[in-house]
Amino acid sequence: MAFGFLAAVAAGGIVMVGLLLTENGVMLPPQASSVAPAVDSLFKFIFWISAFFFLLIVGLMLAFVIRFRKRPGHQKAAHPPTHNTLLELTWSGIPLILVMIMGVWGFKVFLDINTPPANAYEVQVTGQKWKWLFTYPNGYVDEVLHVPVDQPVRLVMTSEDVIHSFFVPAFRIKRDVVPGRYTKLWFRATKTGKFQVFCAEYCGTSHSDMLTFVEVHEPGGFERWLEAASNLLNTLPPAEAGRRLYQSRGCSQCHSVDGSGGIGPTFQKLFGHEVVLKGGARTTADENYIRESILEPMAKIVAGFEPVMPTYKGRLKDQEITALVAYIKSLSGEAQPEGGQQGGNHGSTGR
Repeated sequence: MAFGFLAAVAAGGIVMVGLLLTENGVMLPPQASSVAPAVDSLFKFIFWISAFFFLLIVGLMLAFVIRFRKRPGHQKAAHPPTHNTLLELTWSGIPLILVMIMGVWGFKVFLDINTPPANAYEVQVTGQKWKWLFTYPNGYVDEVLHVPVDQPVRLVMTSEDVIHSFFVPAFRIKRDVVPGRYTKLWFRATKTGKFQVFCAEYCGTSHSDMLTFVEVHEPGGFERWLEAASNLLNTLPPAEAGRRLYQSRGCSQCHSVDGSGGIGPTFQKLFGHEVVLKGGARTTADENYIRESILEPMAKIVAGFEPVMPTYKGRLKDQEITALVAYIKSLSGEAQPEGGQQGGNHGSTGR
């Protein structure tokens, strides 16, 4: 009996702490999209209903255990009750009504989340081990999702390899990203700032590193950012543009620039040095080797690393590959050509 009482107290305490955290925004992150209030309201409704019936059932169970426990001077009833139609209709009808309310309410929220406005700004999303790439209508690709505040944004998502899941807790949106098909999602950010993006589907060794942000710009700021970012190859020195591409196109997920280990070889002091390949062959990391590594990553696999790098053929322009080569050269102390321009037939390592 003492154990049952302690269990009831513990269960009640857990529920009350949960309620307190929920109502004070500790359990849920701050709301930052137009659908977040509706999702939270439905979640709290289900949580409160579940907590109420949990405490009711556990409380009645303990009360009956105590009230009808076996003890001296009390005998088992000769004809104990076996059926009560009104009671059975009550405990069947009330849950049925509650489930119907949850179903209709949830379906309405589901439709709202899956019906984007006709004027939504469209961004293509690619999930790939272990990074997110966002392609804007002008062709610019970035590793961070930039959007304007108070404007609907429609995401058209696909995967290059395995199933991922695009999840923004502050927006209360999550959708699987599947290879070979497109999934869609939309939202309207209501606050400016940076909001964490997770992959919510285990996708391999570095699944927990598949992180990025949604950066919500103030009115007019998104347009200014997109114009500046789209012209970085024309406005920045090649090595600096290459550094931006290294960060924005996913290279940093696998290749370090400080000599530390990673999924792929480090870029530090790579250019101009000898590389040992699987099978024992050797080659020099020059412009052509790096370019081949980007476009045909399975052609030469570096010893000690797995052949997991995807090809960037058709995804990087020659000018972008040239900028990446310039950046990798700068990490090896290679002097830049006069005028800061490289030849056109260059590349970067991805293996």
